[in-house]
Formats: sequence, structure tokens, C-alpha cells
Amino acid sequence: MTAGDLETLRGLGFSEEAVMDAVQIIAFFNYITRVADALGLEPETFLETEWGRRPAG
Repeated sequence: MTAGDLETLRGLGFSEEAVMDAVQIIAFFNYITRVADALGLEPETFLETEWGRRPAG
């Protein structure tokens, strides 16, 4: 992430608040994924998602 990336977002119409919201959400997901990986957690098997995992059957 560089200052140029921020300028691109601003040029696309993102407000400072929208950029800050995105940074906070991205940082949270980065953090929680690292914690889950460190603890060896696996995705819940009862969840159905459209993100590549299809329910068995």
C-alpha cells in the first residue's frame, strides 16, 4: 500500500471515512486470520458459503 494507492481510491470517489473503514476491516480480517491459523482452527463444517466451498451431497 502506497500513497499512490490512496490517491487512486480518492480519485475513484472514496471519502476519507470510506478509506479508513476499509483499512480497519482489512486489518481486522488480517489479524483474525492469523490468530485462527496460529491456533490451527478449521472452518466450521456446517456453514454453507459461495466462496468456493460447497456442501457435500
